[in-house]
Amino acid sequence: MNGNRDARILVVDDEVHEREGLSMLLRGWGYETETASQGREALEKIPSFNPAVVICDLRMPDMNGLELLRELRHSHPTPTFIMLSGQGTIGEAVEATKLGAYNFLEKPLDVKKLQVELRNCLERRVNERELEIAQRRLRQAGILGRLVGGSRKMQEVMLLISQVAPSSASVLITGESGTGKELAARTLHDLSPRKMNPFVAVNCAAIPETLMESEIFGHEKGAFTGAMDRRAGCFELADGGTLLLDEIGEMHIGTQAKLLRVLEDSKVRRLGSKVEIITDVRVLAATNKVPEDAVAKGQLRSDLYFRLNVVHISIPPLRERLEDLEDLTATLFEDLQHKYQKSVRAVDSEVLELFRRYTWPGNVRELRNTLERAVVVCSGEVLRKADLAPDFGRTTPAVPEGDRTLRAGLTVGEAERLLIRETLAFTSNNKTRAAEMLGISLKTLHNKLKEYEAQP
Repeated sequence: MNGNRDARILVVDDEVHEREGLSMLLRGWGYETETASQGREALEKIPSFNPAVVICDLRMPDMNGLELLRELRHSHPTPTFIMLSGQGTIGEAVEATKLGAYNFLEKPLDVKKLQVELRNCLERRVNERELEIAQRRLRQAGILGRLVGGSRKMQEVMLLISQVAPSSASVLITGESGTGKELAARTLHDLSPRKMNPFVAVNCAAIPETLMESEIFGHEKGAFTGAMDRRAGCFELADGGTLLLDEIGEMHIGTQAKLLRVLEDSKVRRLGSKVEIITDVRVLAATNKVPEDAVAKGQLRSDLYFRLNVVHISIPPLRERLEDLEDLTATLFEDLQHKYQKSVRAVDSEVLELFRRYTWPGNVRELRNTLERAVVVCSGEVLRKADLAPDFGRTTPAVPEGDRTLRAGLTVGEAERLLIRETLAFTSNNKTRAAEMLGISLKTLHNKLKEYEAQP
């Protein structure tokens, strides 16, 4: 680590034996060190040594630790400050924290605690620098991680993501199907201190109700019929990292109660086990439903909703940010070129104009699918209108006149049933496409259809 700027530590202490002893200990851990016997000397050495961390004694003649910290508050780059004291008070610790000290440690030093504190604060500095770079890219090019968008709505979303990412706060991400909710969750993870640890995504709409608890909490061998081996659940798999619960509104209400208990206690118990396992997981949730409506309908527990909704991020549909269309097309087009090793080098202006006139009911996912199909069949160097699907650009036809049209007098249930039938007819019974256009999950669509079959 020698010569690494993030490994430079300045030790400031008027007691020579303590100063030199701590410096020797830090060098043994691989850090580059410099020492100063008082605050004034430290101020003189900081500009040239440029330490990442200053470890400073509180009580010193000439200039004490608090006075040095006040002087350093406005320097750039500002080193991380760890204050040491053998005779400090709670008031001084509070004052040091207010002035920006990372921590306040008592003498004699707990060596293991100091080692952990140094590792944590240096990791935080790296993360803060990467976040600063990401925010600069956001301001200059409308790019944050894997997200793209210069429109006002997406800039607001990406700014909020960049502000929330460094914390461990739960985030509820809402938006229509295909808007990029999982992409937003991955960006939150990638910009967080947990980025080197697992990101685990679970689609609650794709897992049968009977297997949901096993998937999330894990199970022991013999916990139920078919449980041939012990299996770790998603909380264990995501330990130290991030867990995304996608389509949280599709989770059975009983499982939601158990999930809430895990979120509150940070302890998980596998099915069939009597032992609780402590986990450190940041939980993100996503839904294409209006969460307040889901609560009102009994699909989402209100206490779970409030627990997850510490921060709410709403991803706008593509039709509300069409100014991002060209940048999105360019980014997706570049990815697909690499994926299929195609020599297509550009998208025709006529195609872009068609894209601008379309309402994109399937949002960014539909845009990607449209481009993917076109790239696969394109035989030239420019992607043209002829490479698009023959039915691209058609809008949902108006519901025909008659006794069963969407009109005043229909119940909400009748209107919903009619809209689903019409959408299925429009998509030639393609249920996946119909679910995307309706803004519901495929599981919800199947449940609705079963409900209609059971009705007279």
